[in-house]
Amino acid sequence: MNRLTRRAALASSVALLAGLTACGGGGDDPSLLSVTQIDPNLSILVEAVEAAGLQSALTAAGPSTLLAPTNAAFASLLAELGVDKATLLANKPLLTAVLTYHVIGGRVTAADVPLGSPIEPVGGGFFKAEASGSTLVFTDGRNRRSTVLEADRHASNGVVHVVDKVLLPANRDIVATAVAAGTASPPEFTILVEALQAAGLVSALQADGPFTVFAPTDAAFAALLTELGVTKAALLANTTLLTQVLTYHVVPSLVLKAQVPVGSAITTLQGGTFTVDSSLKITDARGRQAGIVATDVLTSNGVIHVIDRVILP
Repeated sequence: MNRLTRRAALASSVALLAGLTACGGGGDDPSLLSVTQIDPNLSILVEAVEAAGLQSALTAAGPSTLLAPTNAAFASLLAELGVDKATLLANKPLLTAVLTYHVIGGRVTAADVPLGSPIEPVGGGFFKAEASGSTLVFTDGRNRRSTVLEADRHASNGVVHVVDKVLLPANRDIVATAVAAGTASPPEFTILVEALQAAGLVSALQADGPFTVFAPTDAAFAALLTELGVTKAALLANTTLLTQVLTYHVVPSLVLKAQVPVGSAITTLQGGTFTVDSSLKITDARGRQAGIVATDVLTSNGVIHVIDRVILP
């Protein structure tokens, strides 16, 4: 089943389940569009919906779930993008992509939001949700965080959650994300990017995926060179070994932190397996251990988990 088919099946299943189990919405409730129109704090969202021509999507039978950014959230976005409101509203392709990224198929109340799992909006891509105390926080495709200010405003055709930041779909794939981290201060994935280039794996990790990459830091690669007793140039020149090692760090599916199967063998793109324990320690095929030091760096075609040691098949 390809990714688009999976997304359609998921949306259909969520909508069916929501229709069977939803409560709190009814014929007397206003539509999703009306819920936004009657709140002056959502007036820019209403303008954006009208500029993108998406009114019918928010009055359709649904059900759908709308994450509704406040006026303050849009003001913050304009400053972040360095544009004025008129410019944003005139950019219909961008506006449509951003707004449909805020709509989930099915009536998903705050209690039913799948924490830690990828959530696929109707516009494509994915984001995730976590709980911070009793508050819901969404992380978008660019790893920006948006907090739910008010949950469960019920509508006749769905439910609205008011959020404090406009979510944005991912604009970088796994390789571009690694390159950006390599140019950060301090740089993190400089050697990983060099290794991917030397092994000819860049285009593979720019494909649709999704992929999960356990990405070793520069310090992890430096430690591997010492362990193997080789120079970086020698390692990069051994493309057979390099390909085996790098593809051992890639899982050919989307696995966020909350979905990691603790204690079970995880099969890699290379064909070998490793395990992860409850403390997020990886044990590789040679019995060596690596720590997962950062998780859930979202990209357009998967997710990156940062590790402190190169694992070996």
